[in-house]
Amino acid sequence: MLAGIGIFLVACTTMSSNLEAISSSKLRALFRKVSGNKMIGVGIGVVTTAAIQSSGATTVMTIGFVNAGIMTLTQAATVIYGANIGTTITGQIVALGMTGSNRVSTTVIFSAFAGIGALISLFGNKDEIKRWGGIFSGFGMLFVGLSMMSSSMETLSALDSVKHFLAGISNALLLVLVGAILTAVIQSSSVMTSIAITMVVTGLITLDQGIYLTMGANIGSCVVAMIAGLGSGKNAKRTALIHLLFNVGGVIVFLITGLIISLTTGDSVDFGIIFERLFPGVPQIQLAMFHTVFNTITVLIVLPLTGFLVSIVSKLIPDSHDEATVTEEAGRLYYVDWNMLKTPPIAVDQLKKEIINMADIAMLNYIYSLEAISTLDFSKQEQFNKNEKEIDFINKELVKFVVELSKLPLSEKDHKFVATTFHTISDLERVGDYAENIMEYADTLKSESEGFSESAISEIAYMREHIEELFDKVIRAYTMKDKEALTEAYKIEDEVDRITTRMAENHIIRLNEGICTAIVGSQYMSLASNSERIADHFINMGKMVNEW
Repeated sequence: MLAGIGIFLVACTTMSSNLEAISSSKLRALFRKVSGNKMIGVGIGVVTTAAIQSSGATTVMTIGFVNAGIMTLTQAATVIYGANIGTTITGQIVALGMTGSNRVSTTVIFSAFAGIGALISLFGNKDEIKRWGGIFSGFGMLFVGLSMMSSSMETLSALDSVKHFLAGISNALLLVLVGAILTAVIQSSSVMTSIAITMVVTGLITLDQGIYLTMGANIGSCVVAMIAGLGSGKNAKRTALIHLLFNVGGVIVFLITGLIISLTTGDSVDFGIIFERLFPGVPQIQLAMFHTVFNTITVLIVLPLTGFLVSIVSKLIPDSHDEATVTEEAGRLYYVDWNMLKTPPIAVDQLKKEIINMADIAMLNYIYSLEAISTLDFSKQEQFNKNEKEIDFINKELVKFVVELSKLPLSEKDHKFVATTFHTISDLERVGDYAENIMEYADTLKSESEGFSESAISEIAYMREHIEELFDKVIRAYTMKDKEALTEAYKIEDEVDRITTRMAENHIIRLNEGICTAIVGSQYMSLASNSERIADHFINMGKMVNEW
């Protein structure tokens, strides 16, 4: 039985990782559509979980989005609702696989996919083909594991001591607790539900016992989200708590409903009898359908109460002003959260957004530095210093994140992108350093009671216009992989080089005419040189597009 569970878990992981890689672009497009419409959020949760075969990964990824401030609590709640429906797909697949006679068993047919997938992976010459091989292998191994569990449970079910022991566990609350604990240990409600289906089919437990174990599995699945939320911000913790309250609330509603049905019918009708009548002779379908109906009805009940649920968790986990201040001072990532590593394709997409955000901050500081050195107005000094700390923080944290992300299974395209990000992050950090240099030149001018001439300030403005235009082209190229925009950026960079040369020549003329002093000239030449290097680093960022 342990061997079967092991193979089943490996199969789930194999399917999940390869499905993520295959559907990465679709997953990204889906999550961009999360809006204020609750049904869209539920639909995205269903499709994502069905695609990657892991409600835990979807929930943890959602917590990451909330922690990064990309998704509101209400949006996250609806995605989690959908994930609970999506996770029932695995149970339906398992039930389908266990349907059929001994002669034509779908378990045997589906198990053969393990070998087919292995051959595809072995002889496939393209990354995508190998991924499909991995999906087939994982799908087939699901049923190999089920077959091993099923045969072992048939042996167990023949033992009188085991029958008497399991027959004695009839308390609904105890069964829910057992299901929750086992799921928390396995960290997969899909696996727990599949085990329960196998136990029901082999007669090891009754359908009612399987139903209550499945309810407990829903509660146990919250452990992954709770762990993910512990090391994150307030909103992440609230999201994890929403997940817990949602699942516990659903179980309570069904337990009370079951009790009412039993009392009104004199114990002659319960959930087991209802689903036996609806799907006679197929216990695997009976339990799989209960799981789907249970999660769907829970979503329908809770969906209109989402606002109320959000307000409850916000009161249970209130905002802390001191904590917010400390986080603000330390800096933060705007789009990336470590929980996103659970779903690498989404993590890659968010990494690109974080890099663009870092570029925006670096560019803004360059503009602040030019304004300060041109006008000797230091009113934005505080914001400049804050941005510089932010750049340094993002630089350090992103490098750590990229190191971990590069270790995960990625599509060939995503792997190439991630490999280039180390250079890009370094280039943007250098832009921040050059902006800091220019701010220091401005401080020197002010302390010496010096300043640039009008012609020099005009030249600085001209340089700024070109670097701003270059930056816009580079960001367009980087965001949309627009090669035409990159070509235009190269032309602007050539013009920046010419501007730098003219600035040096004009400086010599002004120096000879006594318009500026040696101190002013030194700061001016350094500014021109630093500006040219900033343009070079932005171009380096754009060049990375050619590597993907």
